[in-house]
Amino acid sequence: MTNLQRLHDEAGQSPWLDNLRRDWLGDGTLAALVDQGIRGVTSNPTIFAKAIEGQDAYDEQIASLAGHAGTEEIYWDLVVDDIVAALGLLRPVYDESGGTDGFVSVEVAPSLAHDTAGTEAAARHLHGRIDRPNLLVKIPATAEGVPAIRTVIGEGRSVNVTLIFGLARYAEVIDAYLGGLEDLVASGTEDLSAVASVASFFVSRVDTEVDRRLGELAPSGGGGERLALRGRAAVAQARLAYRLFAERFSGPRWEALAARGARVQRPLWASTSTKNPDYPDLAYVDTLIGPDTVNTMPEGTIAAFLDHGTVARTIDTGDPDDVMAGLQAAGIDMEDVADTLEAAGVASFAASFDDLLRVLATKVERR
Repeated sequence: MTNLQRLHDEAGQSPWLDNLRRDWLGDGTLAALVDQGIRGVTSNPTIFAKAIEGQDAYDEQIASLAGHAGTEEIYWDLVVDDIVAALGLLRPVYDESGGTDGFVSVEVAPSLAHDTAGTEAAARHLHGRIDRPNLLVKIPATAEGVPAIRTVIGEGRSVNVTLIFGLARYAEVIDAYLGGLEDLVASGTEDLSAVASVASFFVSRVDTEVDRRLGELAPSGGGGERLALRGRAAVAQARLAYRLFAERFSGPRWEALAARGARVQRPLWASTSTKNPDYPDLAYVDTLIGPDTVNTMPEGTIAAFLDHGTVARTIDTGDPDDVMAGLQAAGIDMEDVADTLEAAGVASFAASFDDLLRVLATKVERR
């Protein structure tokens, strides 16, 4: 049994792959990862930009579409074909898990991050076009995205909520999910078991931003204490997010939905590769293991966990309250950190999308 299989079977956490490439669909790479214990796939505009720009596996399809479709249409044709292929490969996991795993995620266009109605329409379109039970449409957890999440869930569609960087917004996301399920019940739906959702809480980027701020504050005095907090914010905040998850998915409100077959909206730890070479390569994997969670990892982190990961419940260990109190005392505003990272995340995906459209336009012109 591999470490990935043990992670699921012994610790209740589902390991997913945070990447999707056409060559991996054709050469058996993704199938091999599934055999080793990978139970789902996540994608985003940056991932597709790297895949399409970095290999020629898409060129034949691009050539066949050139002259018949616009650049953005070509993008979606390429993406949908990859997503459908991955959904087929993961379908046995979906069936064997009773609809708990085996999901593949595709994100709405980044330009819709601050457009509630546009996001709702895009989610409906993607679910209609792809129409697979193991599809998750990714909606960013912006202020405008949160009401769209409730609407889409309330229509019985499954959602991966992405770009969550702070506890306040995470609380809104949970409420949107619960509210959406309640709306679905009010519309006459008795069985809620077909609706799935994960809440993608980003981790390593939090340390990157907090560490930067701690470094700027240190010269003003008390530098040793501030620098001692480096590399601790992200895991502490994620552990508090798990605590919030456990609190909200219990009690009368949740029990009324669970009685109708509702599934918990699992926290999904995203951005879990280590960005700082001074930190352990599994700093955001070994420390966040617990039941009813997902960790989506790039292939390098998966390889590291297969080689030397530790399978043990760690999600509710440590002193997250003390860490957060220390950060506040040091002058770190975690709400501002979350706002900064959200804006940067939205901008990064939009930039990747725009760059990819330019690359596609160039490839089309050369045909």
